[in-house]
Amino acid sequence: MGRTKALVDVGGVPMAARVASALRAAGCASVVAIGGNVDELSVLGLAVVPDVDPGGGPLAGIVTALETLLETGPESADWLCVAACDLPGLDAATVLRLAAAAAEHPDVDVVVARTDRLEPGCACWRIDAAPRVRRLYDDGVRAVHGVLDSLAVVAVDVDSEALRNINTPDDLGRYPGPSD
Repeated sequence: MGRTKALVDVGGVPMAARVASALRAAGCASVVAIGGNVDELSVLGLAVVPDVDPGGGPLAGIVTALETLLETGPESADWLCVAACDLPGLDAATVLRLAAAAAEHPDVDVVVARTDRLEPGCACWRIDAAPRVRRLYDDGVRAVHGVLDSLAVVAVDVDSEALRNINTPDDLGRYPGPSD
């Protein structure tokens, strides 16, 4: 994108702020930005936690989020909802569908969104899966799909518009999302 993706404006609102709003509306107790430049991201009004492995990609962010919640989160938290910052159409209904599936499947490690394919950028992760995810990461797995292949996963069908990600300026130009 040529700039910090989380701060790219969609309808007058930075993409990451849209994602944070959807998570809050779904009842997420705490919304935190993982990775990126702490000073730049401070405009979002979110706590920012640096990646355990800067440049390690989305899986490093998931490892960071899981381990951070294990260290500092509430004792009662069993699940962590992770959503990529480039999903400006994410809505509370989508997050709530994942959370409901997590409650229905207490024996799985990950509840992941599915459109016409798995969408690991939007998933609920069981907190106690953190050591296994870390071990896979330390063993060289870098793709989230690679980790999902080694864990118990439930896929939940969701509306593809809610998970349309923005990776290029062309994607941004085609985004039909709401303008606030």
